[in-house]
Amino acid sequence: MRVWIVTLLLGVASLSYGAQPQSADILPIEQARRVWPVAQDLIAPESLRPCCAFGYDLKVRAVGVPIPVYQIGNILTLATLGQHRYNDSALGAVKNIVGLSEEKSGLIYTHRGGFIDIAHVRDTADNTFYLFSQIYSRLGQDWRLFYSEELGVRRIQLHAFTPPASMVERYTIAAWLAGHLAFQLAQWHEIAQWYGFESVPGFPEEISAFSPEDLYSNLLGARLAINVILHGNAGSVDSYNKAMDKALHKALVQLGAVSKAETERQFRAVDGDWWNSKRRVPDKFLVLNRNYDLSENRYPTKVPFENTQAYRLEMPATVAGVTLSQLGELQIHTGSDMHSLKAPERFYLPSQFSELAEQAKAADQIQLQRMNK
Repeated sequence: MRVWIVTLLLGVASLSYGAQPQSADILPIEQARRVWPVAQDLIAPESLRPCCAFGYDLKVRAVGVPIPVYQIGNILTLATLGQHRYNDSALGAVKNIVGLSEEKSGLIYTHRGGFIDIAHVRDTADNTFYLFSQIYSRLGQDWRLFYSEELGVRRIQLHAFTPPASMVERYTIAAWLAGHLAFQLAQWHEIAQWYGFESVPGFPEEISAFSPEDLYSNLLGARLAINVILHGNAGSVDSYNKAMDKALHKALVQLGAVSKAETERQFRAVDGDWWNSKRRVPDKFLVLNRNYDLSENRYPTKVPFENTQAYRLEMPATVAGVTLSQLGELQIHTGSDMHSLKAPERFYLPSQFSELAEQAKAADQIQLQRMNK
């Protein structure tokens, strides 16, 4: 992609206790100041929210084709975000599709964060909240949690270790580990979509795989939820929802969210480069520019002609002296239908995700070159 002219560093690679966040930080690297209540018997997020294909005023390929995954009228503003609702029911996804949900999902442009997909923000935030509720009491144990199948069988695996004596540090580690694992779920979702996963059978989702705004939005969701937890708002779904509302709105303001008209203008500015307004959902190459970078430390995909300094989002590698990647991981075991993805000998690990993404990138480049001849 294009060269960054200005960069803004967020924090450090490890959590430094006692350090004061800089005033410029939108999401400072934080710790809990005490052990707060933790929600009990939390239901796992039932299904992903309908996300948005990149672009606006999108058309479908044929009249009468149901579009259960993508919202067509998909531009939001700060005034139309609605109220966050933890996704503990498939009914919530249905309400989102038909426009009856109290919360809204869509795309919003920000000067410092580029295009933000609010569905991706909300989904990874909810996964972070749920995983934290499961991890906190089990931190240090050898323990596993199965998620539903997504091309492969997703399993969260915690590893045994001796946690610190301080309960505040344990609480902090559990929050950051939950966000780290939730982002791995988001990484896998991009891979699964490209290799053939269909949340609704018969409706391909390749159009959304590695969309340029996706993983930055997911990382934003993880970071927002972590700070919501560290500030003591993980004791109930209601407390979490209210805190997420405030945190999301504040972050978007600080990132420089713009009006509906300005978001549309930015879409028009990248038409023909990032997306093709002449194509229809679910044509894969309606989206022309994809971001295959899976990094936990990332900038938004650079938007042409945007001169405001971009905001770097970061997941610390270590917290309270322990390395997050050594405490737990997402494992992808062989599923019932792996589509175009080769079944693993045992299971896929996050260390293999980048290779799968690079293979997808190479294949897309070849296909685009053939289309442009």
